[in-house]
Amino acid sequence: MRSPQRAVTAGWIAVFSTAWLGVWMAQLAPMQLLLPAQVERLVHTEGWIDSVLAFGGVSGVSAVCAMLAYPLTGALSDRTTSRYGRRRPWIAIGAAVFAIGLLLTGVQTTLVGVAVCWSIAITGFCALSAALTALIADQVPIRQRGIVSGFVSAPQGVGLIVGLLLVTELLTGTFAGYAGLAAVLVILVVPALRLPDPPLAPEYREPWGVRRVIQGFWISPRQHPDFGWTLLSRVLTNTGNALGTSLLLYFLMFGLGRDGAEDDLLLLSLIYTVMTIIASLVCGRLSDALGRRKVFVAASAALQAGGGLLLALWPDFTVACGAAVLLGLGYGCFLAVDQALATEVLPDASSRGKDLGIMNIANAVPQALAPMIGALIVGANGGFTALFIVCGVCSILGAWSVRNVRSVQ
Repeated sequence: MRSPQRAVTAGWIAVFSTAWLGVWMAQLAPMQLLLPAQVERLVHTEGWIDSVLAFGGVSGVSAVCAMLAYPLTGALSDRTTSRYGRRRPWIAIGAAVFAIGLLLTGVQTTLVGVAVCWSIAITGFCALSAALTALIADQVPIRQRGIVSGFVSAPQGVGLIVGLLLVTELLTGTFAGYAGLAAVLVILVVPALRLPDPPLAPEYREPWGVRRVIQGFWISPRQHPDFGWTLLSRVLTNTGNALGTSLLLYFLMFGLGRDGAEDDLLLLSLIYTVMTIIASLVCGRLSDALGRRKVFVAASAALQAGGGLLLALWPDFTVACGAAVLLGLGYGCFLAVDQALATEVLPDASSRGKDLGIMNIANAVPQALAPMIGALIVGANGGFTALFIVCGVCSILGAWSVRNVRSVQ
């Protein structure tokens, strides 16, 4: 299959961006606030480190599900010959499973129940985001992928802050928060089902079989080194960002001893959001104009490293606001440009969904595993300094990795 040549319209981008807004609201607001607060209430201990470790365990279980769900649902969408298209059925299935998982999570009263139901939600998230991401490779020409990726990442910042406002100001109960996010998810994703998605002719369908699918999950870094280096860069940079942001509520509550930590989290999230939006839109458009991707990814990792080291060296709320600026700028730039870079190093056009599913593991799994890894680091050191140092180191290594990509400037 050839890369698409016809430019997508502003209307296409608007609908696509709106769907991602719903996705990010439903995934990030629980991770930042609802889920850790729910876990903390269920952990019957006065030690805050136990609460952090329990939250990390719940996230770790969901990370395993994400590692399986991303490539599997991507591979299924590659082979779907429905008259409704290849990606559209999986957008619908993913949104439905995601919403049901959120509703179930909201009524759980045990840690095991929370872990199981949140994993169901994450499985739906993976199916939905894998199908949406594949639409970029299917329909967006290379010259537009930076700006389109910017409109994928900008809603991430907006979704975080709007989702947090929704569950702290309007829907303050646990179940009400999850239910509200599930409803918003469905409302915002439904219009994406009207995006064009030509059916796959049966004669172009790749052969199906469990062994073939499992073998397809392995993409040799020796045969496809650019794919391997891009994947490694994604893992490291996303891990760095997730370590710097996923335990912020605990850092404010127990590291800084702040009263009103939830309000402080909203302020930091707002700063982070504004910076993410600015960086993603500006850097995405600029990378299209210059035809360069790697330099932006490297710069983004350096900014994130600076934010993490600030928090490590000067644990103070004012400094945390400055770190939020650097983390937001770095991650916004990374999201916009790296998504475009990822679509340009795919090994096979006929398996875009599966390959991007593998690539997207590097987005979802660090976010899911970071609370567990961070909890272990915090537990081992009794504080947050080492956590933020590791955040900076991972980001620097992510910048180094992307330098080895050869086929993209």
